[in-house]
Amino acid sequence: MVLTQISMIAIMTMTPVHMRAHGHGLGAVGLVIGIHVGAMYLPSLVTGALVDRVGRVPMAVASGVTLLLAGVTAAFAPADSLPLLIVALALLGLGWNLGLISGTALLVDATVPANRARVQGTTDVLIALGGAGGGAMSGVVAAGAGFSTLSLAGGLLALLLIPALFRARGTGAPASHQQAAGRRQSADPADGRMVSDETV
Repeated sequence: MVLTQISMIAIMTMTPVHMRAHGHGLGAVGLVIGIHVGAMYLPSLVTGALVDRVGRVPMAVASGVTLLLAGVTAAFAPADSLPLLIVALALLGLGWNLGLISGTALLVDATVPANRARVQGTTDVLIALGGAGGGAMSGVVAAGAGFSTLSLAGGLLALLLIPALFRARGTGAPASHQQAAGRRQSADPADGRMVSDETV
């Protein structure tokens, strides 16, 4: 969730600057950002169902791949090509959506009521800090290396989702919601420790 936020914010923040620098009007900028925001939220109507049906990890991997495609498209789109910029920012919004919803589902699977609020709160803070950092650094990168380099870097950063996911699975995190539901866990109200069937 943090990686998707950094990738999305970094590219989105500099897109209007990039467009204005290459002669696009405010109407074109508004169109691109409007489609981007729509792609961030409208897919939620079906993303949740897909996460349940296809699986958390496959959808999170799809997020990383989609964000990479967005970065590559933005990097290699001609600066005067409004249609390609629209495609790039639509993919960027969609990739963020897939990452946020699949990541939220993974977080719920990996926690119990006793620690879920704390973990979710910590995650939200890290997402906010990641987005702020990504937005701040995007201007520095774009000024020093250009919008194309920034877009490629954002897409490649999102690919870190894939090894992170499989590393987490290798350390014992639940691979699916079915596995999580199948493990009965309770919390000791005295200290919040989780007690699993294996411990009992």
